[in-house]
Amino acid sequence: MKRLIIILALCVGVAVQAAALAIVERADSAYNKEDYPSAIALYNQAIDEGYVSAGIYYNLGNAYYRDGRPGRAVIAYERSLRIDPGNADTRANLDFVRSRLEDLPEDDNSFLTNVHHDVVTAQSANGWAWTALAVFVLMCGAVALYIFSGNVMLRKTGFFGAIVLAVLTVYFIVVAADAYARLSDDSEAVVIVPTTLLNSVPRQPRQTEKVVPLHEGTKVEIIDSVSTPDDPVSPRWYNVKINNSTGAWLRATDVERI
Repeated sequence: MKRLIIILALCVGVAVQAAALAIVERADSAYNKEDYPSAIALYNQAIDEGYVSAGIYYNLGNAYYRDGRPGRAVIAYERSLRIDPGNADTRANLDFVRSRLEDLPEDDNSFLTNVHHDVVTAQSANGWAWTALAVFVLMCGAVALYIFSGNVMLRKTGFFGAIVLAVLTVYFIVVAADAYARLSDDSEAVVIVPTTLLNSVPRQPRQTEKVVPLHEGTKVEIIDSVSTPDDPVSPRWYNVKINNSTGAWLRATDVERI
């Protein structure tokens, strides 16, 4: 009986996968015909049915950009890169879309922070875990060289090499952990409306209050949220920051989490 259930489950899974692939093929066909709204709807339908991949998010990002929706395009490309961080085409398209955005916030992170971020996003968490393992094996080889070699120069090479490789092993483990944490990180969001307003308090700004406009496609970091059920404009507000700037409030409905 259990075997029959497993076989039926596998058959259902194959059928669902085949149906999702058929939807993706229809989406690709619509995209090639420049029917971008239909392509977007079909790609999202396939994703909703569980067909998630870096490729489908890449195609969805292209369709969104062609349809004049850069905010949604940025989100799709970001989601694609979380699955396949090393995809050069996706990163190139994301950089291109960002270069066309109205808001281009200055990067106020430190040099080392940017270098670490670039390393973390260079490949997947599994890739960095395998890298850490490979370096650890090399470290073991260097330790063996130091212990068993009778040559003084080789022993020195093994000693100092083991120290360097030990540091790299620890660092790559940290990188792998950070890359894995990014997969479930929902603190990043992107503005999906043409213009939203940053306010100092979580409510619709008054005419006398100074506000900062923020335009579609800009990425923000959500640091807090507050529910405002009595607010006719937005039932929830997010406290966000851009890079390391001071936090401000905007309507939750104006952004979408990556």
